[in-house]
Amino acid sequence: MSDNIRKEQPTQPSRKGFYASLAGTIVVALCCFTPILVATLGAIGLSAFTAYLDYVLFPGLAVLITLSFLSYRRWRKASDSREN
Repeated sequence: MSDNIRKEQPTQPSRKGFYASLAGTIVVALCCFTPILVATLGAIGLSAFTAYLDYVLFPGLAVLITLSFLSYRRWRKASDSREN
């Protein structure tokens, strides 16, 4: 019975969080600065929403850039403390 119990190890930030926030930032940046999203919305018949994209995409980009920066800093701090 005791063999099945795992010892809890302290959780450390992984690179997955950083990579996920970086991927989200890249996707939102592509949608902000290229006509990818406008063409997609026009193709599926939702071109009326293109006037409101700036109200959603720019704050989303700001949030994801901040999240990417914070997750990188957290991951880097954890990896530096493991080395010492």
